[in-house]
Amino acid sequence: MNPQTIKVACSNCNLRELCMPVGLNEQQLQRIDDIVAVRRKIKRGGTLFRNGESFTSLYAIRTGFFKTCVATEDGRDQVTGFQMAGEIIGLDGIVNDHHTCDAVALEDAEVCVMPFDRIEELSREVTALQHHVHKIMSREIVREHGVMLLLGSMRAEERLAAFLLNLVQRLHARGFSQSELVLRMTREEIGSYLGLKLETVSRTFSKFVEDGTVEVKQRHVRILDTEALKRIVNNQQACH
Repeated sequence: MNPQTIKVACSNCNLRELCMPVGLNEQQLQRIDDIVAVRRKIKRGGTLFRNGESFTSLYAIRTGFFKTCVATEDGRDQVTGFQMAGEIIGLDGIVNDHHTCDAVALEDAEVCVMPFDRIEELSREVTALQHHVHKIMSREIVREHGVMLLLGSMRAEERLAAFLLNLVQRLHARGFSQSELVLRMTREEIGSYLGLKLETVSRTFSKFVEDGTVEVKQRHVRILDTEALKRIVNNQQACH
Protein backbone atom coordinates (compact mmCIF):
# COMPACT_ATOMS: atom_id res chain seq x y z
CA MET A 1 0.00 0.00 0.00
CA ASN A 2 1.38 3.42 -0.90
CA PRO A 3 0.60 6.60 1.06
CA GLN A 4 -2.21 7.36 -1.42
CA THR A 5 -4.25 4.41 -0.23
CA ILE A 6 -5.77 4.71 3.20
CA LYS A 7 -8.21 2.20 4.57
CA VAL A 8 -11.79 3.31 5.05
CA ALA A 9 -14.81 1.45 6.30
CA CYS A 10 -18.07 1.86 4.37
CA SER A 11 -19.97 0.98 7.52
CA ASN A 12 -18.99 4.28 9.13
CA CYS A 13 -18.76 6.47 6.05
CA ASN A 14 -21.17 9.41 6.10
CA LEU A 15 -21.97 8.89 2.41
CA ARG A 16 -23.09 5.34 3.01
CA GLU A 17 -26.79 6.01 2.39
CA LEU A 18 -25.98 7.61 -0.93
CA CYS A 19 -23.81 4.95 -2.45
CA MET A 20 -24.61 1.75 -0.57
CA PRO A 21 -27.92 -0.11 -0.37
CA VAL A 22 -29.91 0.49 2.76
CA GLY A 23 -30.79 -2.44 4.98
CA LEU A 24 -27.61 -4.50 4.72
CA ASN A 25 -26.77 -6.41 7.87
CA GLU A 26 -23.45 -6.02 9.69
CA GLN A 27 -21.93 -9.07 8.05
CA GLN A 28 -22.83 -7.88 4.53
CA LEU A 29 -21.51 -4.39 5.27
CA GLN A 30 -18.30 -5.98 6.50
CA ARG A 31 -17.97 -7.81 3.17
CA ILE A 32 -18.35 -4.53 1.30
CA ASP A 33 -15.86 -2.87 3.66
CA ASP A 34 -13.35 -5.56 2.73
CA ILE A 35 -13.86 -4.88 -0.97
CA VAL A 36 -13.72 -1.10 -0.71
CA ALA A 37 -10.55 -1.02 1.36
CA VAL A 38 -8.73 1.55 -0.73
CA ARG A 39 -9.12 5.29 -1.08
CA ARG A 40 -7.40 7.45 -3.63
CA LYS A 41 -6.67 11.14 -3.39
CA ILE A 42 -6.71 13.16 -6.61
CA LYS A 43 -5.32 16.69 -6.70
CA ARG A 44 -7.26 19.43 -8.45
CA GLY A 45 -6.64 19.08 -12.20
CA GLY A 46 -5.53 15.46 -11.76
CA THR A 47 -7.06 12.58 -13.71
CA LEU A 48 -8.81 9.64 -12.06
CA PHE A 49 -8.98 7.64 -15.31
CA ARG A 50 -8.52 8.32 -19.00
CA ASN A 51 -10.39 7.51 -22.17
CA GLY A 52 -9.22 4.12 -23.48
CA GLU A 53 -7.85 2.94 -20.12
CA SER A 54 -8.82 -0.55 -18.95
CA PHE A 55 -11.88 -0.57 -16.71
CA THR A 56 -11.33 -2.31 -13.38
CA SER A 57 -13.18 -0.31 -10.75
CA LEU A 58 -16.06 1.98 -9.99
CA TYR A 59 -15.31 4.94 -7.75
CA ALA A 60 -17.50 6.44 -5.04
CA ILE A 61 -16.65 10.10 -4.63
CA ARG A 62 -16.09 10.87 -0.94
CA THR A 63 -15.06 14.49 -1.26
CA GLY A 64 -14.60 16.82 -4.18
CA PHE A 65 -16.05 17.36 -7.62
CA PHE A 66 -15.22 15.86 -11.03
CA LYS A 67 -15.95 16.49 -14.67
CA THR A 68 -15.96 13.80 -17.33
CA CYS A 69 -14.92 14.86 -20.81
CA VAL A 70 -13.87 13.52 -24.19
CA ALA A 71 -11.52 15.12 -26.68
CA THR A 72 -13.30 16.02 -29.92
CA GLU A 73 -11.69 15.49 -33.32
CA ASP A 74 -10.49 19.07 -33.44
CA GLY A 75 -8.80 18.68 -30.06
CA ARG A 76 -11.34 20.50 -27.89
CA ASP A 77 -12.60 19.05 -24.64
CA GLN A 78 -16.29 18.20 -24.68
CA VAL A 79 -17.61 18.01 -21.11
CA THR A 80 -20.01 15.07 -20.75
CA GLY A 81 -20.92 15.40 -17.08
CA PHE A 82 -20.19 16.71 -13.59
CA GLN A 83 -20.06 14.38 -10.58
CA MET A 84 -20.06 15.28 -6.91
CA ALA A 85 -19.51 13.66 -3.50
CA GLY A 86 -21.82 10.69 -2.96
CA GLU A 87 -22.04 9.87 -6.66
CA ILE A 88 -20.47 6.92 -8.45
CA ILE A 89 -18.09 7.53 -11.33
CA GLY A 90 -16.66 5.08 -13.85
CA LEU A 91 -19.84 3.40 -15.09
CA ASP A 92 -18.83 4.31 -18.66
CA GLY A 93 -16.28 1.48 -18.53
CA ILE A 94 -18.70 -1.37 -17.92
CA VAL A 95 -19.81 -1.83 -21.54
CA ASN A 96 -16.50 -2.55 -23.31
CA ASP A 97 -14.15 -2.96 -20.35
CA HIS A 98 -12.57 0.38 -21.29
CA HIS A 99 -13.25 3.88 -20.07
CA THR A 100 -14.76 6.08 -22.76
CA CYS A 101 -13.94 9.46 -21.21
CA ASP A 102 -11.44 11.26 -18.97
CA ALA A 103 -12.41 11.97 -15.36
CA VAL A 104 -10.73 15.14 -14.08
CA ALA A 105 -10.88 16.52 -10.52
CA LEU A 106 -12.21 20.11 -10.41
CA GLU A 107 -10.96 20.43 -6.82
CA ASP A 108 -8.90 18.21 -4.49
CA ALA A 109 -10.90 15.01 -4.20
CA GLU A 110 -10.92 11.62 -2.59
CA VAL A 111 -12.59 8.49 -3.95
CA CYS A 112 -13.23 4.98 -2.68
CA VAL A 113 -12.03 2.38 -5.16
CA MET A 114 -14.55 -0.43 -5.75
CA PRO A 115 -13.06 -3.27 -7.85
CA PHE A 116 -15.88 -4.21 -10.20
CA ASP A 117 -15.23 -7.97 -10.36
CA ARG A 118 -15.47 -8.13 -6.56
CA ILE A 119 -18.68 -6.08 -6.56
CA GLU A 120 -20.19 -8.41 -9.18
CA GLU A 121 -19.16 -11.43 -7.16
CA LEU A 122 -20.69 -10.07 -3.97
CA SER A 123 -23.86 -8.84 -5.67
CA ARG A 124 -24.60 -12.40 -6.78
CA GLU A 125 -24.88 -13.25 -3.09
CA VAL A 126 -26.40 -10.02 -1.80
CA THR A 127 -29.43 -9.15 -3.91
CA ALA A 128 -29.82 -5.73 -2.29
CA LEU A 129 -26.40 -4.82 -3.66
CA GLN A 130 -27.26 -6.11 -7.13
CA HIS A 131 -30.47 -4.06 -7.21
CA HIS A 132 -28.53 -1.06 -6.04
CA VAL A 133 -25.88 -1.35 -8.76
CA HIS A 134 -28.65 -1.68 -11.37
CA LYS A 135 -30.40 1.35 -9.92
CA ILE A 136 -27.23 3.46 -10.11
CA MET A 137 -26.70 2.38 -13.71
CA SER A 138 -30.24 3.11 -14.81
CA ARG A 139 -30.17 6.48 -13.04
CA GLU A 140 -27.08 7.33 -15.08
CA ILE A 141 -28.83 6.30 -18.33
CA VAL A 142 -31.88 8.40 -17.44
CA ARG A 143 -29.64 11.36 -16.59
CA GLU A 144 -27.79 11.12 -19.91
CA HIS A 145 -31.07 10.81 -21.79
CA GLY A 146 -32.27 13.94 -19.98
CA VAL A 147 -29.15 15.81 -21.07
CA MET A 148 -29.65 14.76 -24.68
CA LEU A 149 -33.23 16.02 -24.62
CA LEU A 150 -32.06 19.21 -22.99
CA LEU A 151 -29.45 19.84 -25.65
CA GLY A 152 -31.71 18.82 -28.47
CA SER A 153 -34.49 21.26 -27.96
CA MET A 154 -33.80 23.95 -25.41
CA ARG A 155 -32.83 27.58 -25.78
CA ALA A 156 -29.85 28.90 -23.81
CA GLU A 157 -31.99 30.18 -20.90
CA GLU A 158 -33.77 26.86 -20.57
CA ARG A 159 -30.51 24.89 -20.62
CA LEU A 160 -28.88 27.00 -17.94
CA ALA A 161 -32.04 27.02 -15.77
CA ALA A 162 -32.31 23.21 -15.99
CA PHE A 163 -28.59 22.89 -15.20
CA LEU A 164 -28.81 25.06 -12.06
CA LEU A 165 -31.96 23.30 -10.83
CA ASN A 166 -30.37 19.89 -11.34
CA LEU A 167 -27.19 20.90 -9.51
CA VAL A 168 -29.05 22.38 -6.55
CA GLN A 169 -31.32 19.34 -6.30
CA ARG A 170 -28.31 16.96 -6.21
CA LEU A 171 -26.55 19.11 -3.62
CA HIS A 172 -29.72 19.31 -1.53
CA ALA A 173 -29.87 15.50 -1.45
CA ARG A 174 -26.45 15.70 0.20
CA GLY A 175 -27.65 18.05 2.92
CA PHE A 176 -26.63 21.34 1.30
CA SER A 177 -28.72 24.45 0.81
CA GLN A 178 -31.59 24.40 -1.66
CA SER A 179 -30.75 27.84 -2.93
CA GLU A 180 -27.00 28.46 -2.67
CA LEU A 181 -24.18 26.80 -4.51
CA VAL A 182 -20.54 27.28 -5.37
CA LEU A 183 -19.83 26.39 -8.98
CA ARG A 184 -16.77 24.15 -9.06
CA MET A 185 -16.66 24.35 -12.84
CA THR A 186 -15.82 27.34 -15.04
CA ARG A 187 -18.34 29.13 -17.25
CA GLU A 188 -16.50 27.62 -20.18
CA GLU A 189 -16.97 24.07 -18.83
CA ILE A 190 -20.68 24.76 -18.26
CA GLY A 191 -20.89 25.96 -21.87
CA SER A 192 -19.12 22.86 -23.15
CA TYR A 193 -21.55 20.63 -21.23
CA LEU A 194 -24.65 22.55 -22.32
CA GLY A 195 -23.53 23.07 -25.91
CA LEU A 196 -23.32 26.85 -25.49
CA LYS A 197 -20.59 29.38 -26.22
CA LEU A 198 -18.85 31.01 -23.27
CA GLU A 199 -20.36 34.44 -24.12
CA THR A 200 -23.84 32.89 -24.19
CA VAL A 201 -23.37 31.37 -20.73
CA SER A 202 -22.17 34.71 -19.33
CA ARG A 203 -24.96 36.61 -21.05
CA THR A 204 -27.61 34.20 -19.76
CA PHE A 205 -26.28 34.44 -16.20
CA SER A 206 -26.44 38.26 -16.51
CA LYS A 207 -30.04 38.04 -17.73
CA PHE A 208 -31.00 35.84 -14.74
CA VAL A 209 -29.37 38.42 -12.45
CA GLU A 210 -31.23 41.33 -14.13
CA ASP A 211 -34.52 39.46 -13.81
CA GLY A 212 -33.87 38.96 -10.08
CA THR A 213 -33.86 35.16 -10.50
CA VAL A 214 -30.32 34.58 -9.23
CA GLU A 215 -27.52 36.46 -7.53
CA VAL A 216 -24.00 35.76 -8.79
CA LYS A 217 -20.70 36.64 -7.12
CA GLN A 218 -17.95 34.97 -9.16
CA ARG A 219 -18.52 31.27 -8.46
CA HIS A 220 -21.12 31.77 -5.75
CA VAL A 221 -24.66 31.50 -7.05
CA ARG A 222 -27.75 32.14 -4.97
CA ILE A 223 -31.09 31.21 -6.45
CA LEU A 224 -33.57 33.92 -5.45
CA ASP A 225 -36.54 32.60 -7.39
CA THR A 226 -36.60 28.82 -7.87
CA GLU A 227 -40.12 28.98 -9.29
CA ALA A 228 -38.99 31.36 -12.04
CA LEU A 229 -36.27 28.88 -13.08
CA LYS A 230 -38.81 26.06 -13.06
CA ARG A 231 -41.17 28.14 -15.20
CA ILE A 232 -38.40 28.75 -17.74
CA VAL A 233 -37.84 24.99 -18.04
CA ASN A 234 -41.50 23.96 -17.91
CA ASN A 235 -42.67 26.48 -20.46
CA GLN A 236 -40.29 24.89 -22.87
CA GLN A 237 -41.69 21.43 -22.15
CA ALA A 238 -45.23 22.69 -22.50
CA CYS A 239 -44.45 23.88 -26.03
CA HIS A 240 -43.56 20.38 -27.24
